[in-house]
Amino acid sequence: MKGLVIVSALTLVGSCATTRYSTKIENLKNNIQLTDSATVMHYANTITASELKTQLYAYASDEFEGRKTGEPGQKKAAEFLKSYYQSQDILSPIADSVYFQNISKDFLPKEIQSTENVLAYIKGSENPEEVVIISAHLDHLGIENNEVFNGADDNGSGTSALMEMAQAFKLAANDGFLPKRSVLFLHLTGEELGLYGSRYYIENPIFDVNKTMVDLNIDMIGRIDKKHEGNPNYLYLIGADRISKELHFISEKINNAYFNLDLDYTYNDEDDHNRYYFRSDHYKFALKNIPVIFYFNGEHDDYHKATDTPDKIEYDLLAKRAKLIFSTAWYLANKDGALIHNKDI
Repeated sequence: MKGLVIVSALTLVGSCATTRYSTKIENLKNNIQLTDSATVMHYANTITASELKTQLYAYASDEFEGRKTGEPGQKKAAEFLKSYYQSQDILSPIADSVYFQNISKDFLPKEIQSTENVLAYIKGSENPEEVVIISAHLDHLGIENNEVFNGADDNGSGTSALMEMAQAFKLAANDGFLPKRSVLFLHLTGEELGLYGSRYYIENPIFDVNKTMVDLNIDMIGRIDKKHEGNPNYLYLIGADRISKELHFISEKINNAYFNLDLDYTYNDEDDHNRYYFRSDHYKFALKNIPVIFYFNGEHDDYHKATDTPDKIEYDLLAKRAKLIFSTAWYLANKDGALIHNKDI
C-alpha cells in the first residue's frame, strides 16, 4: 500500500511538470505577434522571379567556370557579388568597404588555393552589435572532363535569393525601416570541400558569436524533388527546433500567415540517414549553440552533375521560398528580446 502511494505521488509530480512545460510552449506560441504585416509583405514582394532569374543566369554561367574554391572562376564569382553589393550601396561590416574575408591556403586542403567569404550587411538601428545571419555558399564543383558544373541550384539558387533579400532589406532601410539588429548577408566559400568557409567565419567571427541570434542557411531552393513532383508548393526545413523551439514556432507562424508552403520536416529527423543537418554551413553555427534553419528543396537527378543548369530552376517557386526566408529574417531582426533556447524552457 505504501508503495502505491509513492507511485501515485510521483505520477502527480510528473503530471504537474509536464503541464508546466506545455504551458511554457503555449506561451511561446502565443507571444509571437505579427504586427507589421503590410510592411513586411511590401518589401518581400520586391523579391521577384524575373530578378532572381537575371542574377542566377549570370551567376551560374560558364564565365564562372563552376566556381571551384580557390580557382579563377570562384574569384570571378566573389567579385560579382562584391560589385552587386557596391551597386546597391550595401556596405560591408569590415571597415564599410572590405567585402572579402580572406582565407589563406594554409587553412584549406593542401591542393586548394586561398579563397574568401563575401560579406555585406544592413546595420541595426538599436542593437547593431547583435546580428541575424542569412547565409548561402558561393562555391561549386568547377570543371571536370571539360564540362562546367554550373551549380544553378547548388547553390546559385541560394546565392541569388540572398542577393535579392539584401536588396529588399536595403529598400526598406532607404524608406526608414531599419532593422533593430544588424542583418549579415554571408556568402560562404569552400562548402563543397567540407564547410571550410563557415568554419573559418565561426573561428574568426566579424560579429560576436554570443550576440549572433540565428543563422538562416540556404542551400538549394530552386528545384523540386521527386517526392513533391505533384505538390511543388513545399520546402524542407532542417534544424529549426533543435536549439530553439521558439524559432520553429516563429517560422511556422510566418509561413501560415503569408505563404502556406508545405514545410516538410522529413530530414529534420535525428535518425535521417542522409544526415543533411550536418552537411551544410549552418552546422558550424549550431555547434556554437546558435539557432539555425537550413532551407533545402531536396536532391534531384541533376544534383552534383553538369546538368544542374539555370533553365531548370522554378523561378516563381524560388521567389516564394526566398520571401519566406526574408520575412523570417525580418521578424527576427526586429524581435523584442533574444530567442529562447530549449535549455531555458
